Amino acid sequence: MIKTLLPLLLVSVSSVLAQGDFGLISGEITDVASGKPVPFANVVILTTQLGGTTDELGHYSIRNIPPGSYQLKASAVGYSTLIKTDVTVNNSKPTQIDFSLKEDILKLANVVITADYFSKDNFESTSITSFSNEEIRRAPGGFEDVVRALSVLPGVAQADAGRNDLVVRGGAPSENLYLLDGYEIPNINHFGTQGATGGPLSFINLDFVKDATFSTGGFSVLYGDKLSSALRINLRNGRSDRIGGKATISASQFGLNIEGPISHNATFFFSARRSYLDFIFKAAGFGFVPEYYDFLLKFDYEPDQKNSFSFFAISAVDNVKYFNTTADQRYKNSNILGSNQIQYSTGLSFRHLMPNGYLKFYLSRNSTDYDTGQRDSLLNPVFLNKSLETEDKFKVEFIHRFSAAFEATTGGDATLTHFNSDILLPFFKTTFGELLPISALNYKNTFFKYAFYLNAVGRLNALLQVGGGLRIDYFDAITDKFSISPRANATVTLTPLLLVNITAGYYRQAPSYIWMAAGNFNLKPVMVKQIVIGPEYRIRNDALVKIEVYQKDYSNYPSSVLRPYLTLANTGAGFQSGAEDNFSTFGLEPLISGGTGRSRGFEFSAQKKLSEIPCYGLLSVTLSQTNFTALDGVERNGAYDQRWIVNLSGGYQFDKFWEAGMKFRYATGRPYTPYNADGSQSVATYNSLRLPDLHSLDLRVDKRWFYEHYTLITYIDLQNIYNHRNVGGVRWNKRDKKSEESNSIGLLPTIGVSLEF
Repeated sequence: MIKTLLPLLLVSVSSVLAQGDFGLISGEITDVASGKPVPFANVVILTTQLGGTTDELGHYSIRNIPPGSYQLKASAVGYSTLIKTDVTVNNSKPTQIDFSLKEDILKLANVVITADYFSKDNFESTSITSFSNEEIRRAPGGFEDVVRALSVLPGVAQADAGRNDLVVRGGAPSENLYLLDGYEIPNINHFGTQGATGGPLSFINLDFVKDATFSTGGFSVLYGDKLSSALRINLRNGRSDRIGGKATISASQFGLNIEGPISHNATFFFSARRSYLDFIFKAAGFGFVPEYYDFLLKFDYEPDQKNSFSFFAISAVDNVKYFNTTADQRYKNSNILGSNQIQYSTGLSFRHLMPNGYLKFYLSRNSTDYDTGQRDSLLNPVFLNKSLETEDKFKVEFIHRFSAAFEATTGGDATLTHFNSDILLPFFKTTFGELLPISALNYKNTFFKYAFYLNAVGRLNALLQVGGGLRIDYFDAITDKFSISPRANATVTLTPLLLVNITAGYYRQAPSYIWMAAGNFNLKPVMVKQIVIGPEYRIRNDALVKIEVYQKDYSNYPSSVLRPYLTLANTGAGFQSGAEDNFSTFGLEPLISGGTGRSRGFEFSAQKKLSEIPCYGLLSVTLSQTNFTALDGVERNGAYDQRWIVNLSGGYQFDKFWEAGMKFRYATGRPYTPYNADGSQSVATYNSLRLPDLHSLDLRVDKRWFYEHYTLITYIDLQNIYNHRNVGGVRWNKRDKKSEESNSIGLLPTIGVSLEF
């Protein structure tokens, strides 16, 4: 493979660049609250003489731009100025950059409000970070994966190397919300863990991601049924000038994109990708082979300036193949919980602009078909699970701006869920000595969920902005069907450069469907009382420092009656989610909502955006502690408690052709339970020891080649460059009768090539 790719990477720099071939930036500028177009706004490419002005529909375009990377500034009378960095222009297709501007109501005497590199959500004042497409793409060690790019943020722990399990401020991987263009997606990862939200790799094609916003806590009542975080991914529209595409081969997959106009007011894009991990695993002699496909389709149609329609469909097909021809292969495969999955999400939305706001309707379906299994070294079944989860949802949302200082959002949704599961778990005995009570289970049911929310935010004066809301959720399958979640936030502007933010509220989450398959209908929604407070200081327009202190108090967490030391807050992450984890994640035993917990921490972050100074970076430091208490009343370390997390990432842009970046991660080792001499484990030592500290350094170099009718993008990514094999867990070796560490891959060099036309 490397021999094939090297000629592409070593194309002579003396190749003729089409000096007369230029790029184009186009997009629209809208009011962030009402969604209305902002006419006669100015858009300027910084450090150049190039720019444009929006028309009456808020559209703009800037032509004759030499290929390269730029910063784009949008300004309009009565609005705060906003700058977007990492605007990459090439000559193979137009660059689409949209702005949502906020009305400027700050009237501070003798203060000039300058351009802002950091946009701020009116409804969320704490713990929120936005990433552009380019910031995600170039992240070292990120595989151009949205989720992996978030790993450098404060409060985000690394559950297991090679995994996308988000562990946010001590919360379990089941506590995270994913939204794609406003649609809730249960899991955006290949080979996802049932009942949780993790997996090895995201199936969202970054080529069509416009931006992503991640909240690590304190998110508003617009988002519910999750406790710890909300990741909102926005897709761009297809190109409108002509049919074009992109062919890519990267670290783990290859694919093809096609996009273009259908008519003068309608566009589409489509992508298909396939992994080649199966080829690598076969060549390396592995006893199992994972392979996956994913597909993404989107149509956008605007019949007039007030109305727009959008349709999307996304699907992932995952398969694990086993080769059990030798006793050694059968033994190694007996430690693997494999899952063949077919998942898809599809949705149709309609938006209607009104004089001071907009009304939006969503109709969507999520479906995941699990075929999960684990067999022992004699190929006898240890665990077989065929489950189907489908959700049909209707959602409506209305945003209205009453004045420049006050706006409100209200909405609601209704969900019809079909769930069925056929499970075989014959007489499984845990390493702690318990015999799980369910040997076979066939379950089928239909559930209804409803939600209503109202949120408002207003600026009382130049110093104080306050907001708050109320969310009501209903789930007919459990004992406490109704739950109410009030939340509030405030921002105090001490100076134009120094703010203090505070958020407090209740967050509730319904039990996962698989947890109720064993008849656990007595469960209550898990609840978190959360408060976040901290200042943020603008060092300069492109540099921001933030400090946040948080506390999360958990209650009503499902806990095992059979295993009184176990709460499901300690499950759901990593590759060891089968027999090695005693099938704790699935909740296939009597459960009671009796678990409690607390997570508290201090976070520091300093970020610099790419600007006229051609470097960027993010430093984050987290000090935290997470403890949970199950039914036995003993407070223990949470399974994802990592006291110290330190991340440093950044890069330098040498010119429009070359860029280099790095990422260093350090974290305290996670708690684990040691094995006794006979391979059993003891409740007395549950989560009492810690794995060795984790650390790694990733380096990446990107090179762009601009030709007359296409653009070639290449990169070399060296992950874990000093070859430190982090310990991800401890397992019992039945052959050698001893415990052994499970190590991550050491140095991993990858090469990526994309041809855009």
